[in-house]
Amino acid sequence: MTSSLQEAIQRQRRILEGWLASSLSILAEGCRECWPDRQRMEARLVLGMEELPYCKYLYVLDVKARQLTANVTRAGLLEAHFGRDRSDRPYLEAALAGAEFSLSESYISRNARRPTLTAVRRIENQSGALLGYLGADFDLRELPATQALYRQPEQWLQMKGDPAIRAGLFHQERVDSLLDLHIDSVLAMIDELITVHGVFNAKLHFSSSRATFWVIDDPFRYRLHNGADLTDANLCLAYPRHPYPADASIPAAKVREVLQCFRALRFMDETLYLRSGSLNIFNGMVSLTFSCDGSHYMPWDEFLEKNLSFWVGASSR
Repeated sequence: MTSSLQEAIQRQRRILEGWLASSLSILAEGCRECWPDRQRMEARLVLGMEELPYCKYLYVLDVKARQLTANVTRAGLLEAHFGRDRSDRPYLEAALAGAEFSLSESYISRNARRPTLTAVRRIENQSGALLGYLGADFDLRELPATQALYRQPEQWLQMKGDPAIRAGLFHQERVDSLLDLHIDSVLAMIDELITVHGVFNAKLHFSSSRATFWVIDDPFRYRLHNGADLTDANLCLAYPRHPYPADASIPAAKVREVLQCFRALRFMDETLYLRSGSLNIFNGMVSLTFSCDGSHYMPWDEFLEKNLSFWVGASSR
């Protein structure tokens, strides 16, 4: 997981921790005042559901993490959970180690099979001795949408593919596909589709002679074309003209250069060669998958700076 992705997750966790810590502290104090009366604690948890509007379950555990109450929900009590031993659940690890308040990492719940968070607050008597724990479960889809959309960093990433393909790499060689045989006209037409006809993301599968396009006017659906489509210049008639977007990260004049680099990588070697390549003009990224099944993602300008010897070395690693 990249550092920027971790930072985005941690920012959201800090927001949730700030919101939950004080609310659970008040609720834990209420449970202490009712201790160890199960009915009174459950009644206090029912009120707690109103104080925690996004909570799915509330419950109280003893010092050994055995449940002293039912699961309290907005629909009532789930009695089957009374007496449940939660001591082996990962979300209790920090609490059992002595943390006053803890918020678990996200996990997939046992019953609903959905991403979930659990917050745990110690319940102590007036002398500070441990009585038990207050647990609160949250379904991620029901939490308030406080997080900003994560933005992928624009940097080179290399990902290795199927080890079985890499193991047999030197027992294979490139076979000319229909797209290879018409590559100059195909790339010229794709350049036209991107710069004049509103295609903002194009993925070219050279080995299987197909391509997938996403267009600005209908971005949630992709268009799939086979080799016959791609070798017919009439394909441009199926895509209305669209001005090249001013906020694109890749300048229109550089699209053809990127495509020409795809061509060079396709024919650079009979064993190590490009199987597929894509570019997205908005995020400015190029993706490449080679015959060894290794994949690379990098900014378009960095991609144009690399020579063939670099790619022969990078794709063989």
